[in-house]
Amino acid sequence: MNTIMIKQRVIGIGETVLDILFKDDQPQKAVPGGSTFNSIVSLGRAGVPCAMVTDVGGDHVGDIICRYLQDNGVSAEYVCRHPNVKSHISLAFLDEHNDAQYIFYKDHASIALDGPLPVISKDDVVLFGSFFAINPVIRPVVGGLLRAAREAGAWLYYDVNFRKNHISDLPDVMPNIEENMRLADVVRGSTEDFDYLFSLQEGTAIYERVRRYCQTLILTDGARPIRLYTPDGCESYPVQPIETVSTVGAGDNFNAGYIFAKIAMENGKWTIENSTDAPNHSQFIMMAQRWSQDVCRQIGNNISDELVTELLHTNYKST
Repeated sequence: MNTIMIKQRVIGIGETVLDILFKDDQPQKAVPGGSTFNSIVSLGRAGVPCAMVTDVGGDHVGDIICRYLQDNGVSAEYVCRHPNVKSHISLAFLDEHNDAQYIFYKDHASIALDGPLPVISKDDVVLFGSFFAINPVIRPVVGGLLRAAREAGAWLYYDVNFRKNHISDLPDVMPNIEENMRLADVVRGSTEDFDYLFSLQEGTAIYERVRRYCQTLILTDGARPIRLYTPDGCESYPVQPIETVSTVGAGDNFNAGYIFAKIAMENGKWTIENSTDAPNHSQFIMMAQRWSQDVCRQIGNNISDELVTELLHTNYKST
């Protein structure tokens, strides 16, 4: 087996829920989830050192979530447990196209991060996003952690993942969104996200707004091509059509695959001939799509055992 010594640690900052997936109104599977959580668990399964900063209740669901992290190689050291709070629940209903519609049962005002927090170094990668990353209730802690990461020289990836039900919160959270973009090395969002945030649908217009804060934007648009915007211009990557079983976790695992590719290259598991020190985004996005497609072929939030086995046995070489 080809193994590498990974110097980076990936720290996820985000909400955690127990996802209950339904098909034809019948429950199919219950698995811990959450946008950043799904990414971190898949990275942990692929052998990347990871830790999750989140909060859960002191109930049986919280026990399930913490065990799930540990069973998949993710440190639960920074999971805040609250004895008198119920853990959050999400119901995901798959339609005839296997796209998910969600109902959330959670109280954002009950969230608190009052436990130990990681000391972030320049070798660390920080993945953060969704409402957890902008929630005013915990912003003093989350914002402080992100600013400390930026000052330490860590690499930050911000997944906007803004949902329609929070539009009424925009006046209160927009400064947090803008600061998150300013702190990030990469911003990833969907056209739907930026329609909600800025009332913008066209890619160039979206990038012109985002680049006030961050120079690199990954813009996704469902089955339409993925666009990468940098000061050098825009690159487009077609989305390969596949037969899906569930789209739950597709975007989350795109993020995880992108981060895995970056780490693999930096640690010698992925060699790119004639490369420079600049990020090789095309290879990163190729891997991101592969992880996203893998999770779409199954009922669950994380990459399959088959892909994990391949990742742990393969040294990648790209020309």
